[in-house]
Amino acid sequence: MDPKLTMEQLVAELNKHNYQYYTLDAPVISDKEYDALYDQLVALEKETGMTLPDSPTQRVGGELLKGFVQHRHLAPLWSLDKAQNIEQLGSWNARAVRLVQDYNKKNPDNPLPELSYAVELKFDGLTLNLTYTNGRLVQAATRGNGVVGEGILPQIKTIKSVPLSIPYKDGTIEVQGEGIMNLSVLEEYNKTAAEPLKNARNGAAGALRNLNPKVTAERRLNAYFYNVGYSDNIRFDSHKEMMDFLRENHFKVNPYITYFDNFDDVMEQLAEIQERRSSLDYLIDGAVIKIVDMRTREALGYTDKFPRWAVAYKFEAEETTTVLESVSWNVGRTGKVTPLARVEAVELAGVTVQNCTLNNVGDIERKNLKYALGTRVFIRRSNDVIPEILGKVTEENDGGEIIYPEHCPACGFPLEMRGAHLFCNNKLNCRPQIIGRITHFASRDAMDIETFSDKTAGQLYDELNVHEAAELYELTFEQLVKLDRFGEKKAMNLLEAIEKSKGRDLASFLYALGIPNTGKSTAKMLADHYRDLHAVMKADIEELIALPDVGGIVAESIVNFFADPFVVAGIEKMLSLGVQAKAPEAPQAVKTDSFFSGKTVVLTGTLHQMTRDEASAQLEALGAKVTGSVSAKTDLLIAGEKAGSKLAKAKQLGIQVIEDEDEFIRLLNEEAN
Repeated sequence: MDPKLTMEQLVAELNKHNYQYYTLDAPVISDKEYDALYDQLVALEKETGMTLPDSPTQRVGGELLKGFVQHRHLAPLWSLDKAQNIEQLGSWNARAVRLVQDYNKKNPDNPLPELSYAVELKFDGLTLNLTYTNGRLVQAATRGNGVVGEGILPQIKTIKSVPLSIPYKDGTIEVQGEGIMNLSVLEEYNKTAAEPLKNARNGAAGALRNLNPKVTAERRLNAYFYNVGYSDNIRFDSHKEMMDFLRENHFKVNPYITYFDNFDDVMEQLAEIQERRSSLDYLIDGAVIKIVDMRTREALGYTDKFPRWAVAYKFEAEETTTVLESVSWNVGRTGKVTPLARVEAVELAGVTVQNCTLNNVGDIERKNLKYALGTRVFIRRSNDVIPEILGKVTEENDGGEIIYPEHCPACGFPLEMRGAHLFCNNKLNCRPQIIGRITHFASRDAMDIETFSDKTAGQLYDELNVHEAAELYELTFEQLVKLDRFGEKKAMNLLEAIEKSKGRDLASFLYALGIPNTGKSTAKMLADHYRDLHAVMKADIEELIALPDVGGIVAESIVNFFADPFVVAGIEKMLSLGVQAKAPEAPQAVKTDSFFSGKTVVLTGTLHQMTRDEASAQLEALGAKVTGSVSAKTDLLIAGEKAGSKLAKAKQLGIQVIEDEDEFIRLLNEEAN
């Protein structure tokens, strides 16, 4: 094919996607797909030595929307060159080192210092440019084309992390940052939204470029700041100075900024950020590496499009688009019937994805997916969980219909709609429900029956007619040894593990029962409070609601669960067969005069000399209150190996931190004696 014709087609397609993404805030392909097209165009331009006049490689940004007042930035907002892999990143650094060496040869009396680097997160939101004059916020704008943006001051004022005034009052400055929507905020917003948002990036961009600031306020946006792009008075010697200036002037600066003198350490930091990525409460699509020294930045300067002193390192995409091929319905241990989507195989975050979650019928309706079979949808993968479908690429009902089942796909029992979920109420004879309940009962955090799996539960159901957890305690060696793929050793091991499980404590037993809406922490709280299984079973809604972290829904779930004669009969049967459900040991007297007494303590990272649960128990015995999140009320953070965002936040808030595990253990032992 003619290279010029290919380039014309690529330019037309990329410009169409730029318009969808930047102007309409309605992308129809993922960032990963766009980057592939863009890189193809860059390669052709390099190969032919030709650049078309309207090529997106020649400009930054897109067209301006009508309805917003144009704002000319006091200094240009540069985009960043991209490094897609370690080799390209190394090339960027080698070029910077060479340029510094060349400069120093020409200026031996005033050489530039050895290179040092700042590594920051690359947010996936909308770039903001804020103008402050004599300490007051007087304008806010989008990036636009890098020279002219759109004025969005009323929208920006709704973001609580944006200061309306700052201590610095000596002239005018422009500060750049990123407007984002936290993932937890997006999740809460979508629970009640008439039109759920497809992702956090669209949520932020759509809010900031909405002509009604009330809509912006409803999205509860956040913002992080990372650059002073213009100042008519102040100058900085280093990136650290600039960041300190931003913090001192009440700008929210992300705690994940690290500094290195060795470029190999930069590489290690990038790997750590990638590991930490899935635990963050906001989207990032990479990291930014900047040279710290400002005089070096000035010496290196800019190309036509990019600064030579900074580069963006792109991570594997966590979002992409693919085709929704089919939907099947699966039955869980509680009888909940959930949809599972089969999609056209696609590479996402380093793995091939073919299955995606759809959560429930309500989720399908809210995301406009009822008529989406055969159409293109957005999907997102986070951590190692099954990817989620975020929504349709287009708004039209132009696909095949997802049919909601009326009868259980496993047992044929009529289904009941409760809230947004479908349920099969055939608890006694629905195979996947029974197998799910028995598997959960035997799991590690429950009765901890070693070597037990869902395959084992299925085999016991099919070949020995085991329908409930209590029947595990009636199994015999003669029964097990006759099963397919069950030898004498496997049979003995399973019987020994079942016998050992009889000694599990009350909290584990309560969790093993699978009480709806009751997780491990609630089960432990019930065990610690009542200290007797039958007392828990007899509790009413009023007394349960009075307990910590128990609301009306959880209390009602617990009472209804123990009101079921089938459940009660199973429990009594297990007790008669030797299950102890042992009450926890009586709580020890809490010390009131230890180093930890009265302190709110957070544990994070990996401890090697004890588990976090054991550390929590010892801290509480010494009078501490152990919580899960860092806030201004936190007094002390215990940081084990690979501590992440909690450690960074604690340091930002000036909270006392113990990072040496040996020192922590010494303190515990010293105060306990």
